[in-house]
Amino acid sequence: MEALRIEILNQKALKFIRGLQELNLIKVSEEPETKAQIYLKKMRRNSKVAPSLVEINKIVKQVRSERYAKK
Repeated sequence: MEALRIEILNQKALKFIRGLQELNLIKVSEEPETKAQIYLKKMRRNSKVAPSLVEINKIVKQVRSERYAKK
């Protein structure tokens, strides 16, 4: 079995995928959100300008390198 992540751009494609699921040709499962994703969504609702995941990762790497360099 192979798993794929698909982003649906058209609602007609979603109907087609649901039809394949009803025929037991495919299994559709929702990808659970991580705690970080839930937190980011919550913070972005309250902010006009929110950092992207790339920016957040860059800051985290910088802080970690500074922290571990002291030891």
